[in-house]
Amino acid sequence: MPADVTHTAQLPLEPQGILDLAVRSMFQLLSSLSQGMFIIDVHARIVWVNEGYRRFLPALGLNSIDDFLGHLVEEVIPNTQMRRVLETGKPVLIDLLTNRAGTFVVSRLPLLGEGGAVIGAIGMVLFDQPETTLQPLIAKFARLQQDLEDARRELAAQRSAQAVGGRRAKYTLAGFIGASSAAVEVKRRARRAAVSSSPVLLLGETGTGKELLAHGIHAASARAARPFVSVNIAAVPDTLLEAEFFGYVAGSFTGADRRGREGKFKLADGGTLFLDEIGDMPLALQSKLLRVLQEAEIEPLGSNQLVAVDVRIVAATSRDLPALVREGKFREDLYYRLNVLPIRVPPLRERREDIPALVEVLGEDLAQRSGAVQPELLPEAMALLRAQAWRGNIRELRNVLEQAVLRSDSLAIDAGQLEAVLRESGQEPSVPPTAAPAPAMPAPRNAEMLLRPLAEQVQELECRAIAAALQACRGNKALAARQLGISRATLYDRLGTMSENTTPA
Repeated sequence: MPADVTHTAQLPLEPQGILDLAVRSMFQLLSSLSQGMFIIDVHARIVWVNEGYRRFLPALGLNSIDDFLGHLVEEVIPNTQMRRVLETGKPVLIDLLTNRAGTFVVSRLPLLGEGGAVIGAIGMVLFDQPETTLQPLIAKFARLQQDLEDARRELAAQRSAQAVGGRRAKYTLAGFIGASSAAVEVKRRARRAAVSSSPVLLLGETGTGKELLAHGIHAASARAARPFVSVNIAAVPDTLLEAEFFGYVAGSFTGADRRGREGKFKLADGGTLFLDEIGDMPLALQSKLLRVLQEAEIEPLGSNQLVAVDVRIVAATSRDLPALVREGKFREDLYYRLNVLPIRVPPLRERREDIPALVEVLGEDLAQRSGAVQPELLPEAMALLRAQAWRGNIRELRNVLEQAVLRSDSLAIDAGQLEAVLRESGQEPSVPPTAAPAPAMPAPRNAEMLLRPLAEQVQELECRAIAAALQACRGNKALAARQLGISRATLYDRLGTMSENTTPA
């Protein structure tokens, strides 16, 4: 027999002896791995405590072990649930306990005697600083919880859409990206318009986000659960517009559906009707629209019956309506009827400071649609985008980004690639203004603080910026990410890294 085996202790051969040894070993293992452990008897009196738990006694207001042993467990450990384990005989494997000694992750196990009767229970402190020890797990759980809440809201929205025939707002006012004074003013006016039932008139160049605002106003209004119906007047032939708006009955004209058809006003009953490009509406139809707005009733083509409708109108146009009124191409009375809550949506060149945030959101959307990684714009490329006139506004910006992403062989897009796309789109790229030389920085008082690894200093600055953004946004991570010019995924990743690098005090 080998020398290293001759002196090895042999396990008892009888099963009961092996079981007793396993129980003792397991008990010793639990006692050593836990932060503290104690045992109560069937009457809930503490009969044993290990050395680890004794360090918690002063925080519980106990002067000695004699103040702990022999006492009922609820008398010396506030908020404990040990007696419930005695009553039910069921373990509580993981739980949070908070009392004057702190917050603990605990486990409670029943002790069973002959025949399975409960004869006592074991209480264990698994972690005594969960806010630091379990922070990575807590952060991951918070992310999963946020994803679950987002999924629940989306599911609820889908169900709501099914209930109203699939016609619902696709966007909210939060989707109007920008923190510039111009963007903030637009969102302020839109929120005020949402609480009213009066018509809204959105004015602005093409591609500025008027349709998105129309969706957002409906989503923020009391009609959000009702249909949102849109009509692009410029895209519908004049001869079909009346039927499109008011519907028709069977046989009302040649080629009409034999079952008839409901118009957009009826489909939007109780909700919102978005009239895009209202400036292109024919004069003959303008008078009928005015009547609907005044009387709140429609008359389908081929019918002699008036149908009452309850519809909130949101109209939009990129044309100069007052000029059309002066030229006799738009009814003055209809203009005043629609121009109750006007909102001017500024062009992109008037809010250039919003371009980095827009690029982040548009790039994220392009990456999700293509299944690729989100592109990154180099500083010179971002400066070039901010210098452009953007005749097509946000729609043009998205088109330029999409072309640059499709042409690029790498995730980093430089200014040269964007210049090529802009020239092929028919515009000469504007040269970004030359930055003034940075003033000489005074020598810091604590120069030795800078004699550290650069990565460490950058990470420290990131942590401060993220903490400041979260505080300013009152914990709203989506808003904080937009303020910092990063995606929510990037923010969550940085928060996770910060948590992992946090050491307990």
